[in-house]
Amino acid sequence: MKYSTRGFIFVMALLLTVILSSCNSESQEAGSSAPMNLEIIRSGNNLPMAEDDVIKQALDKALGVDISFSVVSSEYENQLNVRMAAGDYPDLFGVTRTSLVEFANKGLLLDLTDYMDQLQPVEQFIGEENVKKAMVDGKIYGITVPPNIPYHSYWIRKDWLDNLGLQAPTTLDEFIEVADAFTNQDPDGNGKNDTFAITGAVMNAFQPIFGAFGVGMPGSFYIKDDKLINAYHDPAMKDALSYINTLIDAGFVDPELVTNTGLQYQEKAFQGKFGIVYIDWPNMSKEEFVKQYKTVNPDAEWIQMAGPEGPGGQFDGTLDIGTTSGLFAIPKALEEEPEKLNEIFELLNYVAGEEGSNLVQYGIEGEHFNIEDGQVVPTELLNEEGSYFWLYQFAGRPEKEYLKTKFAAQTEYIEFADKRPRIEALDGFVDIPQGYNPADAERFAEEEIIKFVYGKRPLDEYEDFIETLETTMNYRLYIEAAHEQLAELGFIDERGNHDRRAMDG
Repeated sequence: MKYSTRGFIFVMALLLTVILSSCNSESQEAGSSAPMNLEIIRSGNNLPMAEDDVIKQALDKALGVDISFSVVSSEYENQLNVRMAAGDYPDLFGVTRTSLVEFANKGLLLDLTDYMDQLQPVEQFIGEENVKKAMVDGKIYGITVPPNIPYHSYWIRKDWLDNLGLQAPTTLDEFIEVADAFTNQDPDGNGKNDTFAITGAVMNAFQPIFGAFGVGMPGSFYIKDDKLINAYHDPAMKDALSYINTLIDAGFVDPELVTNTGLQYQEKAFQGKFGIVYIDWPNMSKEEFVKQYKTVNPDAEWIQMAGPEGPGGQFDGTLDIGTTSGLFAIPKALEEEPEKLNEIFELLNYVAGEEGSNLVQYGIEGEHFNIEDGQVVPTELLNEEGSYFWLYQFAGRPEKEYLKTKFAAQTEYIEFADKRPRIEALDGFVDIPQGYNPADAERFAEEEIIKFVYGKRPLDEYEDFIETLETTMNYRLYIEAAHEQLAELGFIDERGNHDRRAMDG
């Protein structure tokens, strides 16, 4: 085939035009499809670099976005406050309940009330009762991360009980008998007077003791005899403090109880100095911790123990049913960027759906877990790489199912702690009123309670303590606010009587 020179030039020009047009089109498409950046911040630690973060990479791919995720290990609230004050808003960020209320009142947060139809997967995942926990003045300003199930209970040295021919105590009288034996009858058989009965984290060591008297932890609000009551005003509080004073005065309790920090009480228990500790199941039953105390004493055997029964019943502590495991908020400014706002909603809905929820709980299917007979089965890689996955659980997780899947070997301990009866406190539903400084009041109250149980202040002066707390520390304002707010939420009527419909859901 022969072409004329003019014809050849025309064909080449046409091809060049097509090629250039194609290149230009591809360039435009590339520009328009660049993933949208979503900036998210929260408190936490151990987030890997983005190139090693398999959850970020999977979310980016699934949603077509570019997540910039920052996790702040200290001073998070200060950093967030600075950014919010400067108008430098992240697209999604973790907040405390106090911050949520403060930012909402300043008009800095997006009111999600009218957007909830776009967040139905999230609402169904966390449940209506948890949606309400992010409300301020009847409007929804955040996404609630549902609370954990209870982890704590008493643990007792079964080998010490066996050595002494005793059973785990079931009553307050038996509790004193065992505490006496653990302290004075050489339960480890080493011929030395070097053991004590009880240790724990300051007053938390006595959570089941307060429970045996039907008393919530000092300062908590709960329903008792169909009335809202504050624990300081519970008539049984002085009896509980008196009983604890008996334990301390007899020398059954860790002499360093009030100065224990971190997990020092766990270390002391593992070293064979104490026979009863109030602690969570992960720090006693996970393989690495069993190995630790077995290294000190191969015969050591720790078992969970129900709290003793007393005149107020049998409760293994106080559970705040108003609390959350976290809250996430969206800045009001994002309503001016509807495309980005939609991407945030897509992200939240995704991690609340089956595929996304599995991703942020267990990692990559086929690598960190497999599905066998419809069930998630973790691989060893989940243990090696999964320590930070929880940071992406912006809508929480089905807690009990997650724990029993990830910690299958600890299922019996998970079930035990979860099923123990607790006094249900309502503190998490109460916002701090203006004019009340909770840090100062709580510090004063804790110091005085410690004086009572250590015999440094007679219980005859308990009413004087209450008077000072309510007047000088302005605690009465907090109590009045609790009554008002819990009445507005329907837990009680205007006279403080309990309305069962609110707590029954």
